Amino acid sequence: MSKRDYYEVLGIDKSASETEIKKAYRKMAIKYHPDKNPDDKEAEDKFKEAAEAYDVLSDAQKKQRYDQFGHAGAGGGFGGGGAGGMNMDDIFSQFGDIFGGFGGGGGFGGFGGGGGSRGRRVRKGSNLRIKAQLTLEEIANGVEKKIKVNKYVTCKPCNSTGAENGSAMKTCTTCNGSGQVTRVANTILGQMQTASTCPTCSGEGQIIENKCKVCHGDGHVRGEEIIPINIPAGVEDGMQLQVSGKGNAAPKGGINGDLLVVIEEIPHETLKRDGMNLYHDLHISFIDAVLGSEEVVPTVDSKVKIKIDAGTQAGKTLRLRGKGLPEVQGYGKGDLFVNINVWTPQKVSKKEKELLNELKDSENFQPNPSKKDKGFFERMKEQFS
Repeated sequence: MSKRDYYEVLGIDKSASETEIKKAYRKMAIKYHPDKNPDDKEAEDKFKEAAEAYDVLSDAQKKQRYDQFGHAGAGGGFGGGGAGGMNMDDIFSQFGDIFGGFGGGGGFGGFGGGGGSRGRRVRKGSNLRIKAQLTLEEIANGVEKKIKVNKYVTCKPCNSTGAENGSAMKTCTTCNGSGQVTRVANTILGQMQTASTCPTCSGEGQIIENKCKVCHGDGHVRGEEIIPINIPAGVEDGMQLQVSGKGNAAPKGGINGDLLVVIEEIPHETLKRDGMNLYHDLHISFIDAVLGSEEVVPTVDSKVKIKIDAGTQAGKTLRLRGKGLPEVQGYGKGDLFVNINVWTPQKVSKKEKELLNELKDSENFQPNPSKKDKGFFERMKEQFS
């Protein structure tokens, strides 16, 4: 099922300001919040969809990539992220400041709302950034890469709890399981109440009685994972793709970080790239330029024959439509431009020199450019228009 446009999800225009984006998200989050719509799968999906839209549009860099490349550029289309792959812990941990502003005496307290306690802290693993080297052929067709990543993974012996053999955990006596401690101070304005992370349990609300001997209570260990990454056709060097939940595992059963995949393009031997277009320098002999010929030029995944007309001038550019690279969203393909270079011999034999001298004064061998012949700047203007 294709994703809806993020601006459509939040009901805003592309020109919406940061404040308008935040306001629109708050409105959607309140409307479809799980507390207001218990056991409503459709409302939950819309809640997640709004969170995903806000995650992209509230970030200047993600928004810029989304405006340029759509869902693929924003990263939501890779690795199973997006509304279907998000969970409530992820949403509330990332956007707690948004939910905290709802205010009121209750309603959303269980999910970090304004009226109730924020509860135990939800930890998130750190993001990882790796490079994926791609050939021009892989970029043209799209590819699935299986990449071995060294990172923090879930500790299996304790199932990420940090406790030895699943041993019991006791409630922290400092915060009574809330993960926070409240302090009241007398000031000239009266009593001021502040809340902070519990220093004893680090916001967990529970204390491990017997730590796991493998992870020493952290809930994660260093390990390796082979991650399949579907890379769409048309990506460019430096573009970054996001694979949700495939970064470092979080301590003690938190939310995994994301894997950020930076595209690195391997230069092609004979083709040069500029966006969706490809360029190839073709060298032909002086004789072929005079008499005309058929030449074979490479494309991304094959070879094609082209006709060189008799009397072709050096610097002429031939355009092969649709032989370039696809646009990353699949809305079209670029072209292949073949630049004709006439090769001038650097050494000639005595006989060849005699033949050339015989032709030197021939009228047909005297430069006589036609007004129809386009100069360099005209050719470049036509080529890039």
